[in-house]
Amino acid sequence: MKIVELKKGDLEESIDGIRAEISTPEPAVESAVAEIVENVRQNGDEALFSYTEKFDKLVLGHENVKVSEEEIEEAKSLVPERLRSDLNTAARRVRAYHEKKKPKEYSFTDSLGNELGWLIRPIQRVGIYVPGGKAAYPSTVLMTAIPALVAGVEEVTLVTPCPGGEPNPAVMAAADIAGVSSIYKVGGAQAVAALAYGTESVPKVDKIVGPGNIYVTLAKKYVFGEVDIDMIAGPSEVLVIADGSCPARWVAADLLAQAEHDELAVPVLVTTSMSFANEVRGELINMLKRLERREIAAVAVKNQGRIFVVETLEDAVSVANAVAPEHLELCVEDPRSLLPGIKHAGAIFLGSLSTEAFGDYVAGPSHVLPTGGTARFSSPLSVYDFLRMPSVISFTREGFDALSETVMNLAYSEGLEAHALSVKARKDNG
Repeated sequence: MKIVELKKGDLEESIDGIRAEISTPEPAVESAVAEIVENVRQNGDEALFSYTEKFDKLVLGHENVKVSEEEIEEAKSLVPERLRSDLNTAARRVRAYHEKKKPKEYSFTDSLGNELGWLIRPIQRVGIYVPGGKAAYPSTVLMTAIPALVAGVEEVTLVTPCPGGEPNPAVMAAADIAGVSSIYKVGGAQAVAALAYGTESVPKVDKIVGPGNIYVTLAKKYVFGEVDIDMIAGPSEVLVIADGSCPARWVAADLLAQAEHDELAVPVLVTTSMSFANEVRGELINMLKRLERREIAAVAVKNQGRIFVVETLEDAVSVANAVAPEHLELCVEDPRSLLPGIKHAGAIFLGSLSTEAFGDYVAGPSHVLPTGGTARFSSPLSVYDFLRMPSVISFTREGFDALSETVMNLAYSEGLEAHALSVKARKDNG
């Protein structure tokens, strides 16, 4: 893991390259995704089942593509009691957090007596993608389905690849706990297309959320506009600001927690102490040797891992704002003193005990977060993503008379005569 001593003025040059170039995938991959999506759009189940047999070695038909109640019950019976209990604990906390975050309808009367405001209306149908390749993530089920259901979404459809035909037991248990409406044994770009356009077996949805590989990500990008999506997600990231007040081993473990996700993960430490930087690197190397996913983590640490040594904590905050990380840990003595300066981050963890792993599982906020620097303009997944807020406008005679000339003048200035006419007609018959 590289240690870089960062001087003032060298910020942009020094952080350049910490992310792999993932925003411009190979044209062949984009072309393959477009072909898959269009084939499913045009041919429905026939294409969906063909791709599932090709990629997942699973033969599906209309009668078995949907996970049955019997299959769900059987899968749940395979989940250890302690894991079921932990999933319930996490679900309760996620639900409680998002209940508190729900916005409210509002209306007010302006000085002319006009009523203005907004309504709250949930999206009707949401599709959730849950990976099933290198690893299965029951936590992602909770972090996506529960905010949708708290928002009032009527129908939550889950798709997940099931190589060999066996649904992942923990994913099934999480879906049952969350209250998912239906589950389908399909994955990849073809599953995204099925959700976006609907097939004979898979219902069309209004929004698709959840992480996936590059094929899933590009498919979501392709269907955006036909449906809404949560975000174009990239590899996981963490940036830790540390002043040496907590054990180096803690920080090293947090960096590895991101590095083990995949080879493109971004683990970064910013510290004010060179000795602490070296201590963290030493701990990381030792811990990496014993890590089960060490081959994956080692690639991420080598290629994207950085330890920046800066002069002050204010400089560390500047680095964090420039990176705009998915996860930002403030492992310093007084983390709240840094908070006002933080401009860009997906989730901020205050204090050395607030490790990012808590955010992944039980804290409450969704772990679906902006990556790749998009925290500069986007937010974590929440109930807001599943709500629409139509405006309500009601004009009184006083309000109409007071503002009609202004409206007509503005309409004429834009060359929109009929707009002005729609007001003038009412004035003339006033």
